Amino acid sequence: MGNPVNMTNHKPKQSADSSAGAIIEETPLIAGNHTFSSITEKISGVIEGPTPKMWWVLFSFSVSLLLILVGSVGFLIWEGTGIWGLNSPVGWGWAIVNFVFWVGIGHAGTLISAVLHLFRQKWRTSINRFAEAMTIFAVICALLFPTIHVGRIWVLYWFFPIPNQMSMWPNFRSPLLWDVFAVSIYFTVSLLFWYVGLVPDIATLRDRAKTRGKKIIYGILSLGWRGANRHWRHYELGYLILAGLSTPLVLSVHSVVSTDFATSIIPGWHTTIFPPYFVAGAIFSGFAMVMTLAIIARKAFGMEEFITVNHLEKMAKIIMVTGLMVGYAYSIEFFIAWYSGNDYERFTFINRALGPYAWAYWIMVSCNVIIPQFFWSKKLRTNVTVLFILSIFVNIGMWFERFVIITSSLSRDYLPSSWDYYSPSIWDIATFVGSFGLFFTLFLLFLRFLPMISMAEVKGVLPQADPHHPMYQKSGEAHENK
Repeated sequence: MGNPVNMTNHKPKQSADSSAGAIIEETPLIAGNHTFSSITEKISGVIEGPTPKMWWVLFSFSVSLLLILVGSVGFLIWEGTGIWGLNSPVGWGWAIVNFVFWVGIGHAGTLISAVLHLFRQKWRTSINRFAEAMTIFAVICALLFPTIHVGRIWVLYWFFPIPNQMSMWPNFRSPLLWDVFAVSIYFTVSLLFWYVGLVPDIATLRDRAKTRGKKIIYGILSLGWRGANRHWRHYELGYLILAGLSTPLVLSVHSVVSTDFATSIIPGWHTTIFPPYFVAGAIFSGFAMVMTLAIIARKAFGMEEFITVNHLEKMAKIIMVTGLMVGYAYSIEFFIAWYSGNDYERFTFINRALGPYAWAYWIMVSCNVIIPQFFWSKKLRTNVTVLFILSIFVNIGMWFERFVIITSSLSRDYLPSSWDYYSPSIWDIATFVGSFGLFFTLFLLFLRFLPMISMAEVKGVLPQADPHHPMYQKSGEAHENK
């Protein structure tokens, strides 16, 4: 028997559709002349090789931002929420803006892993691992802000229904309590989903480890994985069940977050469009962040053959579609404000577009509605530099969307006598900037010590993994004829 021919670097495969006589073009998911062995060597080499100098530079910068977060949160605990720019009408400031922003960032990882897995979209295999990691770290950043914005952090356990001698229970009708349950469940399921997917790759690192310490650590984390048929059957079933559990969470978590606003009576918030609108916006911003991180990671670690322009183009299409959904939601909000005949609703939306926060509103519209329209062009959709720049603008726009929704509605409510202009303090800014330090520190540690791309899943999309692949059959026939 000869060695299986390597067919990764073949021309786009043509398969004939017998019913229509059409020719279907399929672009290979992985570029380059890769085999099972070369994939293991390439991805494992990032972890086993020396730490790049650029990683140390980025890690030092991230830790510096993290120290800013630690200092600002420490001062907040010492002094109280008075150090923030909160005022009488705007009791929710940047803390809740940042909470909604980070929860939205965390949506794309579960969508890529769970929903695309259920729909058998194989192109997800190159980006799902660090998208899942991004979800975990973004949710950690999101949980930080509700934790610190309550003021008295030391009595945070009051949020949980713990039996006590005073018979005090949380108010289960409060949307803020719904956040506690929704986000904590989302974090738990996402963490399990991420870890289960890691097990085969951790076992590979265990078998390749050179030091006793690494063998012990990876051996414990791999849960005794040996790659047996029974292990793979249980793994695939468990992964499928977790994907099924995660999929409704993609829809439910940000819907619950949106009810923080939709169940209130504040003009501009009390609307039923918020749950689907927030979910579309979360996927929109989440995919933009995945694209930003993917472009940096593929360049820094030489993963262009695994995270190809084809992957980036597919993400750009999803960003474009969800951007259209968000733009539609903006227009529907204005239409309903006019159609309702409610003077308060009409004023709120006119105030957003023409009032003191008009600058933020038009930044939001420019980044979230106009910028995604560039993705109609295939030339721009396949230009890595353009994709990187536009993905950053999308996330800027989504942060401003949350800012506009929260601040413009609160600063001018029913009573003109209580109107006030909200502006953040230096501590608001320091906490937000520091949260990026927490996110990037965790993400860089992940890139350094765990495989950023799923080796097991990427191998599954190679032609060699499919014994019925047309190219493989042709090589077998040629071998038999010899």
